[in-house]
Amino acid sequence: MSVQQLQNYIAGEWIAGANTSRDVNPSDTSDVIAEYAQADKAQTERAVEAARAAAPAWATFNVQARADILDKVGNEIIARKEELGKLLSREEGKTLPEGIGEVVRAGNVFKFFGGEVLRRAGELVPSVRPGIDVELTREPVGVVGIIAPWNFPAAIPAWKIAPALAYGNTVVFKPADLVPGMAHAIAKILVDAGVPKGVFNFVMGRGSVVGEVIVNDKRVDAITFTGSVETGKQVAAKAVARMAKFQLEMGGKNPLVILDDADLKIAVECAVNGAFFSTGQRCTASSRFIVTQGIHDKFVAALVERLKGVKVDNALKQGTDIGPVVDKSQLDQDLRYIEEAKKEGGKLAFGGNLLKRETEGFYLEPALFTGTVNTMKINREEVFGPVASVVMVKDYDEALAVANDTPFGLSSGVVTTSLKHASHFRKNAQAGMVMVNLPTAGVDYHVPFGGRKGSSYGPREQGRYAVEFFTTVKTSYVLA
Repeated sequence: MSVQQLQNYIAGEWIAGANTSRDVNPSDTSDVIAEYAQADKAQTERAVEAARAAAPAWATFNVQARADILDKVGNEIIARKEELGKLLSREEGKTLPEGIGEVVRAGNVFKFFGGEVLRRAGELVPSVRPGIDVELTREPVGVVGIIAPWNFPAAIPAWKIAPALAYGNTVVFKPADLVPGMAHAIAKILVDAGVPKGVFNFVMGRGSVVGEVIVNDKRVDAITFTGSVETGKQVAAKAVARMAKFQLEMGGKNPLVILDDADLKIAVECAVNGAFFSTGQRCTASSRFIVTQGIHDKFVAALVERLKGVKVDNALKQGTDIGPVVDKSQLDQDLRYIEEAKKEGGKLAFGGNLLKRETEGFYLEPALFTGTVNTMKINREEVFGPVASVVMVKDYDEALAVANDTPFGLSSGVVTTSLKHASHFRKNAQAGMVMVNLPTAGVDYHVPFGGRKGSSYGPREQGRYAVEFFTTVKTSYVLA
């Protein structure tokens, strides 16, 4: 059986890469999904050139036609949710319900920004000087380079590509090496929907090759990046050096605070969902449980009992709660952090073992540590896997202080029945997103996404706030 060949899309043409790489199913490493093109420097530069050439016409493209294209993309993605959800789960390792859910979210993002095309408006402002009119308008930034991660292979590309196109920018899109299949499917849908030649360019390949061109090429006006802290800092430094606009979404060490007055059932479900579902590979995952002493023992016991019933297996199997880790490299990283936590004095209360299943894959039992303190490496650095730790604190004040004691600030949650503490936490948690009696992972597509401190840099993603990054403001003064 021949393996499907996936090509890049550059300047309106599907073209082979300089070489290829295999896309493998983490639930079954014998299952090769496809071979995908890997672009070289010259091909990536051609994509940038095409985007630059197409920018003037797309910036003034009929707004109804632009809206129709994005809406058509959204409808097609949603119509094919079963097929695309299966591809996503097969490629990335999310369970099938999670894969389908993410695909629907991606489709809704495109439909949302199809509407936003028609809602972009300027402002007329009175001048402080007589006889002068002031008009504020938004214009496209130009060419936008998109570098997307592997953990949300449908949703994150969607919420970067859709607003970029909606606001009149052209795009050079580089997906993560681990998830080319989902990215290719979205690219194909965009092409079939009628995106003009050069407006959207899809370039697969190594970050050290394709990413370097996107970040360093002076013809790329703006860069939106989601990925690791280390790579994000490199993107920032290179973008600043040539004064390009940039936006970063990076790591998290997200806390879930559980107070004595919490509903125990809600607390346990928030913990399991937020920390371990999607194999803990969500940037918003809660990897620190900060638990007050009165409920600590009951919470740990109930959480361990709940974890005993969690099914880790092939992502496509019915009834699977948690799929595999995305690849061997990430699995090795998870295991290193588990061993490090043991060395630091953390008690492994549950899991942390490699698992064997019917198919060869990267299966890891969820790991829960107790007896940790916030200064341990396990509580300072992002693991990005199904690994969480418990920090016991005296009271709410200490819980809030520990929750905020982190270089990151993406999401933060609290489980409580106290209106006083819920309100205070919402106002004082140092995070871009705050959840009350909800998992820290799980956000809506029509509202801002992003964090603060070391988690994010630049304007927010998603919703109407995306306009801040994907446009530039012009102020015009006219003598009346």
